[in-house]
Amino acid sequence: MTGIPFPDISPEAVSFTVFGFHLALRWYALAYIVGILIGWRVSVAALKRPHLWAGGQSPMTPAQLEALLTWIIVGIIAGGRLGYVFLYRPVHYLQNPWQIPALWEGGMSFHGGLIGVVLAITIFSRAARLPLGGVADAIALASPPAILLGRIANFINAELWGRPTSLPWGVIFPGEAAQDCPGVVGPCARHPSQLYEAGLEGLFLGLLLILLAFRWGALHRRWLLTGVFLTVYGFSRFLVEFVRQPDAQFVSPGNPLGLAFHWNGWGLTMGQTLTIPLIVAGVLLVLWARRRKLVAA
Repeated sequence: MTGIPFPDISPEAVSFTVFGFHLALRWYALAYIVGILIGWRVSVAALKRPHLWAGGQSPMTPAQLEALLTWIIVGIIAGGRLGYVFLYRPVHYLQNPWQIPALWEGGMSFHGGLIGVVLAITIFSRAARLPLGGVADAIALASPPAILLGRIANFINAELWGRPTSLPWGVIFPGEAAQDCPGVVGPCARHPSQLYEAGLEGLFLGLLLILLAFRWGALHRRWLLTGVFLTVYGFSRFLVEFVRQPDAQFVSPGNPLGLAFHWNGWGLTMGQTLTIPLIVAGVLLVLWARRRKLVAA
């Protein structure tokens, strides 16, 4: 099996030693910091254009968005970690609860992070008496840059790789990924599924939302942009799961595809299972927003 050798990129963007302690800023953390900053500026640009929004009035001020970002960051971290703990490895963490806060060891769930963000937006909007639909649309518009850069960071970290492939753009990832190909002699090439997700969930979705918001008037109907975000992200993740290597805890001799739910040789991965509610919710929001009357000024 031929493939493209994995580029020699350190997972640490910057590292240094202070008083004998090794300190490092990893690409993964940097990706989310930069992604959140870019998304924040995109949303601020929209908020400064009241004519884009329902009723000709922005749902919140740029200052309120800055305050909300703190809530969202907490929601991403807490929700993402707890989502991974309870959805992907509940038995392990019930037996080793002291490992739950160990974020530096890896293990975050997008679906858990999304729940954390939803709770943060809901609590903040209610407390500040802001229109929940408009706030949700502003955050949906801001989300793709962090997803895009986060998936690229997954690639740099050589994690969340795809299933084996003979396609010419298959990548030979280091370590276990290169050696664990049944029936293959030598290094194993795999789908760079992280880059597929970066392109679909990040770049494509981000450009679509920007066009909908700034050119096609989607923000005039509250919840429409949020519905599009959930629908497109859901379909993108569902498709990529077909070529993404499943989590090791779901793989067994009787279930080599790592399906979380399966019957008669057919089934769904955990990622696909958790994504179905997103697609359903997104489609329903789009239909509901399209049927609503425009909010009067």
